[in-house]
Amino acid sequence: MFGFKKNSSEYYLSLDIGTEVVKALVFQIDEQSGNGIVKGVGRARQGIKDMHSGAVSDINGVIQNSRRAIELAKSMAGIKKVEKSIVGIAGELVKGTTTTVHYERVKPEVRIDLPELKNIIQKVQWKAFDRIRQQLAWETGHSEIEVKLINAAIVDVRIDGYKVSSPLGFQGRDVSISVFNAYAPMVHLGALQTIADELGLELLSIAAEPYAVAKSMGIDDVSDFSAIFIDIGGGTTDIAVVRNGGLEGTKMFALGGRAFTKRLSQELGVGFEEAEAFKIRYAEGKLGQDVSSKIERMLFDDCNVWLSGVELSLSEFADSDLLPNKIFLCGGGSGLQGIKKALMSKAWTKNLPFAKEIEVSYLQPRDVVHISDQTRELKDPQDITPMGLANLVLDLVGEEKVLSGILRRAVKIIQK
Repeated sequence: MFGFKKNSSEYYLSLDIGTEVVKALVFQIDEQSGNGIVKGVGRARQGIKDMHSGAVSDINGVIQNSRRAIELAKSMAGIKKVEKSIVGIAGELVKGTTTTVHYERVKPEVRIDLPELKNIIQKVQWKAFDRIRQQLAWETGHSEIEVKLINAAIVDVRIDGYKVSSPLGFQGRDVSISVFNAYAPMVHLGALQTIADELGLELLSIAAEPYAVAKSMGIDDVSDFSAIFIDIGGGTTDIAVVRNGGLEGTKMFALGGRAFTKRLSQELGVGFEEAEAFKIRYAEGKLGQDVSSKIERMLFDDCNVWLSGVELSLSEFADSDLLPNKIFLCGGGSGLQGIKKALMSKAWTKNLPFAKEIEVSYLQPRDVVHISDQTRELKDPQDITPMGLANLVLDLVGEEKVLSGILRRAVKIIQK
């Protein structure tokens, strides 16, 4: 899934299979800059039974919807064929965590070479794999649940406390390496693989969506950058925590925009589709002030339930250090006014160690690094995830760094 060679005339596909909407981007990679240029955008609405809690529940329905979105994107790009693709994955059981391993060297005066570095990274990966399996076993009540590593990235390397970009050639006693790993259950991955096969796609990668969103901001290039990313989809809310330029971990919980639609459906006595259309108009500010205020009151309790999910998720990151105070929102559900208002309320932050008073803002397509939109169709926070997935492809087809190469080989051993 790594190290592909790029061809400037070749087209790539980014596919975000959301609970409410499938989003497809067709893009090329500019040979000079290495940036991605979006040439076509396609969207197709999902049926109410096609997805559940961010995971595929009707494979055939999702295949049909994905095919429609891809055809629209290809048509806009003026091409007939696109095969190489990246697909996003979400759902409650998709886990991402950073594991740090300290390795004490017997001969600190000897320079670190490739075999030694390979050994250290393999130790990190096995430790992380065992931790995730135990966590999933505890959460699901099953002693064994089949999971597979889908994304891996080295986020921090230190020798005797000093940060380095690569330990190769350095001397020292204590080597610490922090690696972010994202895992997903085999049952979810199998469904996405089946969908890709039916659509005739060659999968470059299946990527955890909160990982893609956080990486899309270019966090690797800013060592002091810290923030919390919250992507609110139709069925799930995905959270990624970044500290000092490194992705510390991701959490997802099964509450998203669809819960708010169901509430409106009940309160207004209308069908789900009509309630969804009403919710979208409300989020876009197309309803009068009186009606908007009534809708906000109807959704107030649901916003607080959602906020409890955010608080619980962030509490798992609060043990080791202060939480970043910058919060970035994206995803289709982020447009509800009550969401930002809930986050800005003071009460929920009292039990969490935030560095200082929180700031909440929305991610916009212009914030995604190395991806430009030639179509002018990508305008909203809901477009961040497919753009973030496209951004990951740039790393997959670009030149591979030494550390990334060692990590890729260690990952392959675990995946067998």
